[in-house]
Order: sequence, then C-alpha cells, then structure tokens
Amino acid sequence: MAAVTNGINLAGLARAMVNHGWLSEDEALSACKRAGQTGDSFVTELVRSKRFKAEQIAEFAAVSFGYPLLDLGALDADAMPQGLLDPGLMQKRRVVALYQRGNKLYVGTSDPTQLQAIDDVKFQTGQIVETVVVEDDKLGKLIEKLGEAANKLDDLINVEDLDFDLNPEESTSQPDAGSIEIGDAPVVRYLQKIMLDAINAGASDIHFEPYEKFYRIRYRRDGILYEVAQPHMAIKDKLASRIKVLSRLDISEKRVPQDGRMKMVLSKSRAIDFRVSTLPTLYGEKIVMRILDPGSAQLGIDALGYEPWQKELLLNAVQRPYGMVLVTGPTGSGKTVSLYTCLNILNKPDVNISTAEDPAEIQLPGINQVNVNDKAGLTFSAALKSFLRQDPDVIMVGEIRDLETADIAIKAAQTGHMVMSTLHTNDAPGTLTRLLNMGVAPFNVASSVILITAQRLARRLCNCKQPADIPREALLAAGFTDEQLDGSWKPYKPVGCEICGGTGYKGRVGIYQVMPITDAMTRIILKGGNESDIADQAKREGVLDLRQAGLLKVKAGLTSLEEVEAVTNL
Repeated sequence: MAAVTNGINLAGLARAMVNHGWLSEDEALSACKRAGQTGDSFVTELVRSKRFKAEQIAEFAAVSFGYPLLDLGALDADAMPQGLLDPGLMQKRRVVALYQRGNKLYVGTSDPTQLQAIDDVKFQTGQIVETVVVEDDKLGKLIEKLGEAANKLDDLINVEDLDFDLNPEESTSQPDAGSIEIGDAPVVRYLQKIMLDAINAGASDIHFEPYEKFYRIRYRRDGILYEVAQPHMAIKDKLASRIKVLSRLDISEKRVPQDGRMKMVLSKSRAIDFRVSTLPTLYGEKIVMRILDPGSAQLGIDALGYEPWQKELLLNAVQRPYGMVLVTGPTGSGKTVSLYTCLNILNKPDVNISTAEDPAEIQLPGINQVNVNDKAGLTFSAALKSFLRQDPDVIMVGEIRDLETADIAIKAAQTGHMVMSTLHTNDAPGTLTRLLNMGVAPFNVASSVILITAQRLARRLCNCKQPADIPREALLAAGFTDEQLDGSWKPYKPVGCEICGGTGYKGRVGIYQVMPITDAMTRIILKGGNESDIADQAKREGVLDLRQAGLLKVKAGLTSLEEVEAVTNL
C-alpha cells in the first residue's frame, strides 16, 4: 500500500527508494512536497538537493523496475525524431523521443513509474511506446536543447514570413541545372537545410507528407523511415512550390502526379542529384525526393559486399563479349548501384555503352544514357531498337517489364552484345520462371542468359556492436550448419552509440545470390523445368541462396542475425 501523508501519495519511485533503504519515509515525503511546490519532478528535486547523483537514481530505477538504461551522451540529438513530441509535453512530463522503429517509439524518462507521462505520449503520437531510463540531468539539458530548436523552427516559418512569393520569372523559367539558388526566403533556407541534413545523415529518400492536422518530414536511412520534423502546416504549399520549381515541374498542376529532378552542387568536385516525385493526396501533394549520389557507382565492386567467388563469377560474366546478365530484387535493394558498378568497370574509350532507364538515376561520363518517355513514345523497346543501330558493345535496360522488351534484349544478347537488366523477382531461380511466364521461348532464355544475381540490402552493424548470446538451437534453426558452428566465431548484436544515432547500425551491406547458368541448368530450361528444379540444381552446384549468403555476413560480424532474417526468406 502506498503511504498517504499530508495529501501526498508516496508511490512509484519514491516508494521503491524507501523500501530499499535509500530514503526514509519522511525524507521521501519532504522531497515530493518540495517538488510539488517548485513544479519539478521527484527525481529532479533529489538531484538538485545533491542527495544522489543522477546516474545513481537512473541505475536504481532501471534495475528496480526492469527497464533498459541508456546514456544520453551516446546519442546524436540531430538524429533523434524531431517534432514528434510537443515541446510543452516534453517539458511538463520530462520525456523525450529517443528513436523510432516502425510503429514503436522509444521514450526516455528519468522516472519510469510516471505512467501518466507515457499515456500522454501514446495519446499524442498514436504509437507503441517503449520506456528507456535516462539520467535526469542529461535529460533536462536535452529537453532544453530540443525546445530551443523548436523555437528556432517556429521563427523560421513564421506565418508572416510566409508571405514570400516565388517570382513569376522563376516559376516559368528553367533553373540552372548546375545548382540550386539559395535566397533569403525562410522556405528556401528551410528546404536547403532539410536537403543538406539528409545528405549528411546518409539518407536515401526525403518524404514530405501532408495530413489533415499535421505535416511531417521523414528520412529513409539504411532502409528505415525516421521522422525528422513536423513543421507548421502553413509551410506545406510553399515547400511544394519551391521543390516543383527547382525540379522543372508545373506548379499550377496539383491534380496529377509529376516526376522531375534537380541537382545540388556541394563543391567543385561533388554534386548530388535528386529525383522528385509528386503525388496528389487528400490533404495536399506528397513529395518524395530520392537522393542520387553519382559517387556510389564509383566505390568499386569490393565495397558492395560480394563474396570473393561471387565477385569473380560476376566480373567474368560482364566481361564476356555477349550474353545477358540479370540483377533481381525488390525496389530499393541496390540493383541500380550494382549494375552501374559493372558499367563503370567496362567504361573504357574502346567500349560503346548505352543505357535506357526510367529515369537515369546515376549519371556517368562516357555512358550514353537515355530517359524512357512513354508519353512521347520512347519506351524501353523503342530505345533498344535504336541502340542496335548505334553500334553498341554494352546495353543496359533499366527494367524488363514486358515481352517486347524481353525479346529485343534477348536478341541483342544473341547477336554479339552484352546486355544487362533488372527484374523484380524474389531470387535468381525465380527470374528464369518470370521470363518464361512473360512468353519468352525457353530456347531464347537458355541461349542468352549467362548469369543471374539476386540481392538484398541488410543494415551493417556499427562499431559499437557487442557479442550476442544466441542459443545453438536458434542458430541451427536460422540455417547455420553444424560445421559452421565450430566455436571459432560469435554473432554480434546492435547496441547503439552517438555515431550510429542509437540504432546500432550504420550503412548497409549487400547480400547476394550469384547463379551462373550452366549446361545442366540450360538442359532443365529446355526440358520445361520449373523454378524448383532450377533451385535444386543451383544448390547441387554450390550456389548459396540469399539466406545462406546472409548468414556468412553474420559469421563475419557485418550484420546481425535478426537483420538477415528480416530481409531474406528461408
């Protein structure tokens, strides 16, 4: 039973400290009374009285109530979810949003027994809330810092300032493709900051999303979406107009989707391209900006994560004079970077390379790149037909979507050209079945395709990783063999630090299934074999499936078992 004295209910953390002999009941009641008079929390009052250090109370609370303990000094405040919690709520309830994963929000507090604070966070965010104990003094400084940042943002997008109008000449003229002009208008400065922060954070996409009662901005970093800001609703139309002007889109058209691109010059040696897509929604235009860094194609094949024998198979295939190499995987799995890495290897003065894409994401000097335009009649198949009259050596097709494109690509591969392309299938054996289902004749598939690689991207563990205690049975169930579990290595788990923003992951590593088409597979295709037959033959020939390839990354300490299980299928 909680003691009630002088109207003060002695419960939660105060009661626990009394029960464990840290405070007498009178001392606890006195501290609660002083906290009520000053409007501070019980923990803040104890720290201010110098009776206990903040870290002592945090450790006690975490152990006593079974919550994880986190050092706020190890977190990057700029990488935390911005605008998710109202500054008033953070100040009143002494809570802060630490990081977000899916619909789960991790909230830091110095007193985990304050259930009303957690309920308020749940009500405001509509998310599942996980409590993390933090030190009260560091929590106070962080709340103050976040509050100052929110005030600066409010000043930046003050409604009176938003009277700034785009110049009529700017809305109709074509901006310089070499740079983004930076003016003094608040919206222009704010957009520039969002874009630069996204680049510095290593984000791949920026989402601008209008809703009925709020407007939010999210970054996709290492494949996961993180909310970074909830600016004032008044800014949404101005931001949309500015982005559309820079992307050469029609700012007066808000009823249909539009696609464009822009370029931001960071220095004389580095420029970042942005692919822009607008989509009319119920409450305004949602805009997604894909960040395209040309430098990603020049990292080299060793940086992508291929195992040594996989790299050798791929390089041998793309350096052959003719044939077809296919890369498969879901959207955002890094197919384009893999293809352009191969193209960059082949990009020499004596090689003529042409690509057809929708649109060209990475621009490389020395490669003839064509943007597909279906409305104008420039389809993949039309571009391919034209390429064959352009004396090509290497042809890259962004995606094989239909039988006509597949037929032309296969004929090009059969007549002395190296053809590379992508398909959306789950794994390498499924790619052959997909081509047959499109209507491509088995003979054409067998005589043209020389290698297929399927891929996924898994988040790479940060250097703060620690060994994970995973039972042997769980490792065997995940796909490891008894021979692999020889005790010479340990799996690692994510921890979280300032460098990785508390997620435990930084960057991504590729997981690949590289399947050369052998004579045995050719015979299976010609006999009408199905996907399962091809997969069985690939296994007999030592081709690793995606799960097995992912487990090698776990064994090497590059990623965690849970990450591999999330991105691959058994």
